[in-house]
Formats: sequence, structure tokens, C-alpha cells
Amino acid sequence: MRIFLGFIAIFYESMLHNTIRQLPKPHRFTILCLVFMLVVILILPSEDVVATKSLPAVELEIGVKYPVAMPAFNQAASHIDDTEYEDFIPYLVKKGDTLEKILSKHGLGPQITHKVSRAGDEAKRLTRLKPGETLYFSIDQNTELQTLRYPIDTTQTLIVKNLQGNFSSTIENKQIETVLNFAKGNIQNNFWNAGTKAGLTDNQIMQLAGIFGWDIDFAQEIRTGDSFNIVFEELFVDGEFVGFGDIVAAEFVNQGDEFIAIRYTDGRYYTPDGRSMRKSFLRAPIDFRYVSSNFNPRRFHPVQKRIKPHRGVDYVARIGTPVVSAGDGKVIKATYDKYNGHHVFIQHGERYQTKYLHFKKRAVKVGQTVKQGQVIGYLGRSGMVTGAHLHYEFLVDGVHRNPRTVSLPKAEPIDSAEKNKFMQIAARKTNLLENHKRIMLAMN
Repeated sequence: MRIFLGFIAIFYESMLHNTIRQLPKPHRFTILCLVFMLVVILILPSEDVVATKSLPAVELEIGVKYPVAMPAFNQAASHIDDTEYEDFIPYLVKKGDTLEKILSKHGLGPQITHKVSRAGDEAKRLTRLKPGETLYFSIDQNTELQTLRYPIDTTQTLIVKNLQGNFSSTIENKQIETVLNFAKGNIQNNFWNAGTKAGLTDNQIMQLAGIFGWDIDFAQEIRTGDSFNIVFEELFVDGEFVGFGDIVAAEFVNQGDEFIAIRYTDGRYYTPDGRSMRKSFLRAPIDFRYVSSNFNPRRFHPVQKRIKPHRGVDYVARIGTPVVSAGDGKVIKATYDKYNGHHVFIQHGERYQTKYLHFKKRAVKVGQTVKQGQVIGYLGRSGMVTGAHLHYEFLVDGVHRNPRTVSLPKAEPIDSAEKNKFMQIAARKTNLLENHKRIMLAMN
């Protein structure tokens, strides 16, 4: 090393010294830095070379093809099977693209556009393309379109084929694999947070509330210590997760009362003994998060400054929030006055009546027939009120009753012809709920 450094010094003095002195000062500084780095690299020790042996030595012969191990391809990395489209030209739809524009970019004239768009009812989807979607083209050497593939979603693909100049369309469906999963939650402050903590999506939380919406008012009746336990579907295509299916069984414990719902093949939910979860009236006529005032027959009126019975429930929500009819019925009043503001009264058969007060705007008229869940108005602050809210009343035989606790008509049972089949399904799903509870208790 000393000999090498000495050689560098002699070389520098004899050949480069005069040349370097003639260079500008920044250039001289740069050259000296490079020389210094080179010396450091040569002086520093390198790591010992370690030989590893993972495969036996093989003498390769010229002209012979040898297999090379490649890492396994993860099919779940994409919704599209690459081998399915390897002979196709992909095109990503852009803003302003139409089928005619796209085809013309591939050398295909307006006659082809006409034939493709009229290749069947399903082909009409191609006239409503959206930016971000992808089309796949198979075009022969004569610039003739042979096949067009349009993935509609993860399970459906529209295929348009050229059959000797005539085009036809079909929908190719991929098989969906359904796997059951579980979730359990305990409510500490509110139902929404408990659902989120349990890993449920917003849609699943709303679906769960909808299943029990005829029995539980999720604004007024939820308490700390309440719990839920559900079995739900996860959907897979070619081994890849593509979304959530339905809740197939659910249990909700509310203030010590247990409610269980089982989904049947008709898409409806029933109790384990076969009674429909759907009843004549919803417990609440609004999607709400906060209730300002409950049923109170001796409530102090904040505007009139006197004791006045509060024969209903107030729901606070944003102005414009849709309000729905609690049950099927007929609108017997839809008008405005200075006390109730815009309001709607609905008669449900002979015994029941519901009243909805302080709308911003009414959505129904007198004499109109409405269905349960149909929007009848929008929450506001019209009339004699201190803030925006919906005031809701429930009357039985002309007498005000607490909407939270009033006894509602019993739900209809499942059709007798389906009873045995349902009971078998209900037994299996109930067992799933119980087993999941036991597992969660054991883990905790």
C-alpha cells in the first residue's frame, strides 16, 4: 500500500502538478476530492467473501433449454386474469371518449360502431362508458375487429364477437365463492363506534340497524352494555376478495332483551321461530344520531314557558334530513300552521295514527297512500320551535302512546310451506352465533 501511495505521489509531482496548477481553483478542489475518495476506498478493508452452496453445480450445454424457477404469481393481485387477455389490446377510457371515438383510434370505421352497439341488449352498455373503465380488443391482421371484452365488474364481462360480419353479445359470469365471517361488539358509548371497532363497514352497520329497526330505536334505546353478534358473507372471485354479501344471522342484546334474526332464502329476516322481523311500524321514522327530548306528559315547554304534555319524541338532525312514514297508511292531513309548522298526519288502519311536525318541506298530499319507509317530508324548524328537529307522535285509538314502548301488532309468520325448511336453516345459523360467542368469551 505504501508503494502504491508513493507511486501516486511521484505521478502527481512529475506529470500532473504543473497541469493542475493551471486549472481554475474550483476544478483543482474537485480533483483533489476525487483523489482523496479513491485513496480512502483503497485503504478501507472490505468484507470477507463468503461462498454459499444452494444447488449442485451443473454444467450447462450450449443449445439446450433449461427450466428456470420463477416466483409464484399471486392471482389475487388483480381482478383480471392476464392469460385471459394476453391476445387483446387494452384501452383505458378517458373523459370525452365514446365508443365511436375509441374504435376509430384502432382503425375501425363507423359501420363497426353501429354493428357493435346493436349486437344485443347487453351491448347497449357500451354507449355509456365511463372514464377509468377498460376495453379489450382482438383485431386481426386485416384490421377487422374479432372480439371486444368489457369487464363490467369483478364478476361480469360483456363479450361482443364477430361472427362472419355479424356481431353478437353475451355476458360471461365468474363464479362467486361465499365465505362466512363473524363480528361481535360491545357498546360503550354509541352503536356506531362499537360497529366500527368490531370491523364493520358503514353499510354493514346500517344493515344491522335496519334488521332490528322494527324492535329497537337506535337513538333512544341503546345503552352501555348492549351487544351484538353477527354472521356475514365475504365474497371471493378466483381467490380474490371482492366485497361483502349479506348478514345471514344476527343477535342484538338491548337492555337485557335478546333479539335474533335469521336471513331466509327469500331475502327477508325472521325470528328463530319463524316470525318476520318486519312489523307494521318502525320504531323511529328518521335516520338519526341524537334525540333531544323523550316522551314526557309533564314537559316544560321552552317557548310557551309553561307545563305542557310532550306527547311524542323529538329527533334532532340536520335540516333537510328525510323523514319517512313509520308504517303503511293514508295521509289525512298535510298543511302548515304557526304552532306545528309544516306537518303531516297519517292514518294506519282504524286504530293507529302517526303525526310528524316542524317540517322544512312536505313531500306528500292529503289523500295520498304511503308505504312504510316512504319519504313524507324533510326535517326543519317551522312553527313554534327553538331549534331544528322532528316531533313525532304515535296514537292508538285516539290516545297518545310512547312510541318507544307502545305494543305493536305482531308480525306475520313465515309461510307454512316454508316452515320446516326455514327451521333447519335457523337452527344452523343460531348454532353459528352461539359458537362464535363461546369462542370470543374463551379468547377474552
